Amino acid sequence: MIHSFTGSMTARIFLILIGGTIISVVLVMLLASYERKNLETRIRSHHVAERVAQSIHLLDAIPASSRQPVVDILDRSGIRVSLSPSAALKGNPPDKNTLDALRERLGNRKMIVLDRTDEDCPVLKRQNDRNPAQTHRCETILATLNDGTPIQLDLAQRDRFPPMIRGNFLKNLLLFLSGLSLLALIVAHMATKPLRRLAKAAHELGRNLEQEPLPVDEGSTEVREAAEAFNTMQSSIRNHIKERTFMLAAIAHDLQTPLTRLRLRLEKVADEKLRASLVADLTATQAMVTEGLEFARTVSVEERLELVDLDSLIEAICNDAADAGWEVTCSGKIGKTALAFPHSLRRCVANLLDNAVKYGKFAHVMLEVKNKKAVISIIDGGSGLPEDQLETVFQPFNRMEHSRSRDSGGTGLGLTIARIIAEKHKGSVKLSNVGTDDLGLIATLELPLS
Repeated sequence: MIHSFTGSMTARIFLILIGGTIISVVLVMLLASYERKNLETRIRSHHVAERVAQSIHLLDAIPASSRQPVVDILDRSGIRVSLSPSAALKGNPPDKNTLDALRERLGNRKMIVLDRTDEDCPVLKRQNDRNPAQTHRCETILATLNDGTPIQLDLAQRDRFPPMIRGNFLKNLLLFLSGLSLLALIVAHMATKPLRRLAKAAHELGRNLEQEPLPVDEGSTEVREAAEAFNTMQSSIRNHIKERTFMLAAIAHDLQTPLTRLRLRLEKVADEKLRASLVADLTATQAMVTEGLEFARTVSVEERLELVDLDSLIEAICNDAADAGWEVTCSGKIGKTALAFPHSLRRCVANLLDNAVKYGKFAHVMLEVKNKKAVISIIDGGSGLPEDQLETVFQPFNRMEHSRSRDSGGTGLGLTIARIIAEKHKGSVKLSNVGTDDLGLIATLELPLS
């Protein structure tokens, strides 16, 4: 199932488009995430430096006795200021962006900057309400005011990098992938449409050489070139088969006169036994010429499709066979019509019936419908065939005389013609052994119903 799907050109183009686009999106998201992190880092560094510089300049500008109210105000804004710094603080050096931004705003002021993760760090109130269990992070700056007062500023920090997948990300991703899949499927279908049309034309060529040529003014340059090449091939095959048919027809026509003269002269042969043998050989020769010509016409000549009542057609064929003295019976009913070539289909069924009566002495025809197909089964009373030879008899001029009577006659083209006609109707013909003592082969003809 999976192999058959991935084996089609449409599926491969679809998967390439989907896979390539998804990989591109992932790479873009990774690059965007990297750039976002860099941008956030720079913005946070400048934000921290700006708040620290403002706080220090504000404290420098007011007397020492008035600083405590300002410290309380700063504490409510997320900056905890201590006028008596802790002696022992542990932390990591901040990133270079933060240090550069602080030096740019505070000049040569001596200070120590630490990036701390500690329970002692202040937390932004909004963050603490949403996630009480979050890690406490802060930037700690140890500096000295202009009047020599040491201070410690602790700035609460948000999580360094918020998660990429949040909010409606998954929902939006699903909608994006759905739209992308639909677009890729449409593109794949459009890209492979010329190939499907060419494949369909190739299949139809085997059934009808007279079909309309492919349009050569549609699609890309490659598609137009392929259509022109296909049309040229179709024309060449059609001309070749017509030439062969005309040649066979001319040979058959030219042979009629000498064969007729031979038949008239054979009547003058005095030896009756010899005369009968020569006439039989001559009759077989005429039959072979006629069958060979009919085989060529079956391959090349096309009729017009018509709606055919299969029940009436089969009944008429069986009645004609019974009138000719054959032991033929018919049962069952299809009750539907089929789009077919009437004369060709009649010949197909007649050949199968003739084969059954010739080698099996009698024939029983059964009609039924299976899987929306008309099934015509013809059972004979012969001895059957070896299983490995059931397909060989469909080859031209193969009569399988080692298992059939030598007195039956024929050229070995009847079953070949029957299969060719069935395939032109998008149907099939197969042989199978019945497996009983009183029955031999069953020839099954399946035809699509209209």
